Amino acid sequence: MKKTLIVTVLSIAMLNVAAQSDKYVKAMEARLAAMDTVKSTSGWKSLSDAFQRIGDAEKTQWLPYYYAALCLITPGWTDALLDKDANAARVKELCDKAAAIEDNAELYAIRNMAATQQMLVDPQSRWSTYGAEGEAAMKKGLQLDPANPRLHYLQAAGIFNTPEQFGGGKAKAKPMLEKALSLFNAEKPAPLYPNWGKQQTEEMLAQCK
Repeated sequence: MKKTLIVTVLSIAMLNVAAQSDKYVKAMEARLAAMDTVKSTSGWKSLSDAFQRIGDAEKTQWLPYYYAALCLITPGWTDALLDKDANAARVKELCDKAAAIEDNAELYAIRNMAATQQMLVDPQSRWSTYGAEGEAAMKKGLQLDPANPRLHYLQAAGIFNTPEQFGGGKAKAKPMLEKALSLFNAEKPAPLYPNWGKQQTEEMLAQCK
């Protein structure tokens, strides 16, 4: 009788975990699909909040906080009126939440972009602070995962967008982009895991021909 009771309790617990997992996956899939349709800064902020709510509810999943940060990074490239410092501070807070669960290379790609966006507000005066912060994030990310294609893409993009007289340019970026593309082609991301960057790499590489 006691053994039967234990088995029953364990079975119920396993079913609850499976149901929770299924609920989490469906919630994430819905928000990930929404990323293909968002066009405005306010839309990205709302979607970021939605991902964070998933993370707060799950407590043991780093991906919701990662995507919450990525959603805020996106308008950071395009919205000239966005307060880059305040936005980056929020991005870093979300990365810290994710890192408290699992620190990994994907988070350092986000940190690199956040610092880069802050640096681009005024490259001449901000390079020593935010340029260095971005480089440190890149170095740490590559230490954690030397074959991470997104880090290699971001590294190549930095060279691509740097004038030749300052050590950048398309010719120098081309082999870096080719390496990034090779890593993207070899990548087999797990469900829900980051897989962005390949299209951007291909488009940038096409401009190097």
